[in-house]
Amino acid sequence: MAFNRPMLRTSYQEDTAIFPTYFQKGAASLFFVVLILLGLGAPIVSSIPSFFLGSTWINPITNMLPLAIAALGINILVGVTGQVSLGHAFFMGVGAYTAVALGGNGDEWQACVPFHQELGLLEQEGQCGLGLPIWIWLPFSGIGAALAGIIVAPAAVKVRGLYLAIVTVGLVFIGLHLGRMLPSIAGDFESGRKWPKLDFRLWKEETPLVSFTEDGKWFGLIHLTEEQKQYFLLIMILGAFMLFAKNLVRSRTGRALQAIRDRDIAAEVMGVPEFNYKRLGFAISSFYAGIGGALWASYNGRMAPVNWSLFLSVDFIAILLIGGAGTVAGTILGTIFVELTPEVVKTFTEWLGEQTASNGPVAWLANILLTEGSGDFGPISTGTVALGWPMSVFYWNLVIYGVLIIAFLIFEPMGLYGIWVKVRNYWKRWPFSY
Repeated sequence: MAFNRPMLRTSYQEDTAIFPTYFQKGAASLFFVVLILLGLGAPIVSSIPSFFLGSTWINPITNMLPLAIAALGINILVGVTGQVSLGHAFFMGVGAYTAVALGGNGDEWQACVPFHQELGLLEQEGQCGLGLPIWIWLPFSGIGAALAGIIVAPAAVKVRGLYLAIVTVGLVFIGLHLGRMLPSIAGDFESGRKWPKLDFRLWKEETPLVSFTEDGKWFGLIHLTEEQKQYFLLIMILGAFMLFAKNLVRSRTGRALQAIRDRDIAAEVMGVPEFNYKRLGFAISSFYAGIGGALWASYNGRMAPVNWSLFLSVDFIAILLIGGAGTVAGTILGTIFVELTPEVVKTFTEWLGEQTASNGPVAWLANILLTEGSGDFGPISTGTVALGWPMSVFYWNLVIYGVLIIAFLIFEPMGLYGIWVKVRNYWKRWPFSY
């Protein structure tokens, strides 16, 4: 009598499938439905505390989506290719300023007049931009960043490890300096300039073919707010880049990149051209960064050169360490955790403050945790305390980042994805312990 062995895979295609099991296919379908319901404003579980629901959640989640695209790029470079980089913010800036130069205000490049400052802000009419539609400036934002990555790639062969990280740190400071030297493109160093909107036009017509920045019916079917439209647009773009990243890892190119990561000398001996694939890894990673930077700036509307700082690059390293380097799922988990934790802490703190004001059921917890700096001993300050004890919510978020990075490096180097794998393997062999 023949028995079918569970999880039996008899071909390479089955072993490398994106969703190899029915459980994973069902979970992915359920997650997709949840994303749609969240975008439509439908509460999933009515018992979730009110501080996690409401109209305030959609903006931080939508703001997170372009950063997730950029995080997939740094994962291809660091997690798949094994090249340490702290200059990801530079490539995001290259993509963003390519987008604003092509799609920003201004009819002709030659028509840009010297910028001038009025009350600390720059007039947008005095800044360069060709006013091209999104189907031009968005792809070219990735191409421009990829070209910058190809130029930097030779350094990946000359130096490795910590030395490569130091080289890429220099790129961030070069970018900040260029932001000061090119105000006609970057705008004021502190206040920045406006980016092109996420509207789809065929060319330069006044009325967009598909508007993502105005409330109204989408394709005449359902009424959506501006935030909901941009949420669904960025979700679709992120899904396409996730699919490409997953297929890249499964391809011949992905296997070559992973061989370089594991042992570059052995990979070259086996016929993998190290220089070509490292250059390709930098190009693909920079392309992702450029697209993510352009979308992030366009969604926020106004960005300054100071936003593309070293802290942003370190943020992506935290995403990989906490989520799990080398995996698409771990990168997305890390992005969600790192980018939404500050908003959750902030919203939770505000909710505790409301509980104190209304003498709610958890007011006792708020009295323990919160302080206004008037002699209370709570660790979280609701005032304007910047340094010292108690700490503000901003500095508590920094402490949380540091503690999590140390904890994951010591106890779970694979991050949140590694925790999920252990839980999955435990239930796969349950009730046996081996």
